[in-house]
Amino acid sequence: MVFLDPPVWPARGRLWSHLVSDVSYAELHVFAEMLGSPRRAFDRDHYDLPADRFAMAVWLGATVVSSREISRRLRESGLRRPKHLNGPGRRARG
Repeated sequence: MVFLDPPVWPARGRLWSHLVSDVSYAELHVFAEMLGSPRRAFDRDHYDLPADRFAMAVWLGATVVSSREISRRLRESGLRRPKHLNGPGRRARG
């Protein structure tokens, strides 16, 4: 299942959400592709999704949950990739 948190994270003059899957990275990549999100928006275990794509993600079936719930679901699914595993400044290759 795909989840996202509300777009409250400021960066580069915009607000952002986190888009995750608790099933697989493959599911997450397919969903992000349907949204038109570039692969470079994938960061370790989630996509950074701009606020202007939030409504489309919900329309496509993503479930809105809190940021805390995003973290919990990633941990429980075994899909959480902490920053220290990729080294400083490195992004995961989904």
